[in-house]
Amino acid sequence: MCAERTGGGRSRRRKPEARTASSGAERIEGQASEASTGDPDSGNDDRGQTWQTLGEFIRTQRQFARLSLRQMAELARVSNPYLSQVERGLYRPSAEVLKGIAEALHISAETMYAQAGLLDPSTEGGVETAIHVDPHLSAEQKETLIRVYRGFLGDRRPPA
Repeated sequence: MCAERTGGGRSRRRKPEARTASSGAERIEGQASEASTGDPDSGNDDRGQTWQTLGEFIRTQRQFARLSLRQMAELARVSNPYLSQVERGLYRPSAEVLKGIAEALHISAETMYAQAGLLDPSTEGGVETAIHVDPHLSAEQKETLIRVYRGFLGDRRPPA
């Protein structure tokens, strides 16, 4: 808790802000500028660059959509400070948070996952990608759906 002085000389306590979406997210170690170097001697790799680039992408898309940070945080169902930290590349959001951000920005979750480096953007097969990343399906259900989908297309390759 932090103490704050009021006009009458009394202190009042205020609670620190909570992060509502921090579960399932990882804090990126080091400063954002250090994490983005990609320098093998710095102990960081290109993943730091990916998260900083993702944050820049999210901020740019939010600005194009003319949404304030607070408005987008509400739409994405995350806290305002947490979204700010994601935009600055300080936190690695979970797939669920990325999906919420994508919905708030009216872009596909696959686009957001590709920006985050979770999917290869050069791969084709949006339906198969959607099946693979759906958190509500079991591995067996995903395999079955892909087999059925390929059957409709006439593609008899075995599931990956």
